[in-house]
Amino acid sequence: MAKKRLEGKVAIVTGAGSGIGRAVALLFAEHGAKVVVNDYGGPPNEVGEQNSEPAERVVAEIQAMGGQAVANAGNVAEMATGEQMVQQAIDAFGQVDIAVCCAGILRERMVFNMTETEWDDVVAVHLKGHFALTKYVSQVFRQQRSGRLIFISSNAMFGAPGQPNYAAAKGGVWSFMRSCANALGRYNVTCNAILPAASTRLMDRTPQAMKQRQEQGIVASEANAGTRRDPINVARWILYLASDEAQEVTGQAFGVRGYDVILYSHPHEKFLMRSDDDQAWDVDQLFQQAEAEMLPRLEDPNLGRGGDIGAYAVAVEGDARPGL
Repeated sequence: MAKKRLEGKVAIVTGAGSGIGRAVALLFAEHGAKVVVNDYGGPPNEVGEQNSEPAERVVAEIQAMGGQAVANAGNVAEMATGEQMVQQAIDAFGQVDIAVCCAGILRERMVFNMTETEWDDVVAVHLKGHFALTKYVSQVFRQQRSGRLIFISSNAMFGAPGQPNYAAAKGGVWSFMRSCANALGRYNVTCNAILPAASTRLMDRTPQAMKQRQEQGIVASEANAGTRRDPINVARWILYLASDEAQEVTGQAFGVRGYDVILYSHPHEKFLMRSDDDQAWDVDQLFQQAEAEMLPRLEDPNLGRGGDIGAYAVAVEGDARPGL
């Protein structure tokens, strides 16, 4: 390796027991960072008991390569866990420089069938989980006048119909990222979001992954090492955003699909429709202008929802999946 990009840095990575989080933790350690490896250890699609083994396993992998890491099995949806992880980093390694929020779960169901618990569980882990860590780590970043925040959003935010809870939470992560970038920039802190495409436990339930399991007897998240679907491809871009070289990159959302990195545009006003003479709308005029000026400019709500999420959403429609 020509250069270790995170030499002397300390990182907290949530959801690091598997998938993208694990790839990030291992790559960070390879590049010189000391890592707090967080993972609650439960299954991705149902309520499960806390299990420290996944986090401890990744810590052992890091130590085997000569790196330093400590395990944390806290629930990211609890504020106490966010505070604990930050203190753990400081106690173990004396500082904290980077926070990456990868923890995630799914509770898929069509909106008309979704329960309150299914909504709350997903929003808590994905959206509150980002806040719980960010609140406490940003206090340290503010004091030291430096830091990196990297959030995980998703293509689901563009409108995956079988995942209204997940879509809402991931859209919230994007907006939360922009707020943090604007608030913390004055303290030399950057904040960016990733919309990843990779084979992880969450994606093992997509139609393509289920078909692969039925036909080949293999789990997609375990079969795609070294391919475009390998989480390491996402981790490499996260490494860049965590590095000193990315100091000027903040408030941005990036898609990472295989070997492609996509920069998303910021939401912007597309078209202004104004009443005649800038006066209060006459209802008949409003209806006429809407049909003539606004309707031709509307976009298909399916646009922008690429990758596995798009295919998954189509399959879910009409309760094609059991229990949805």
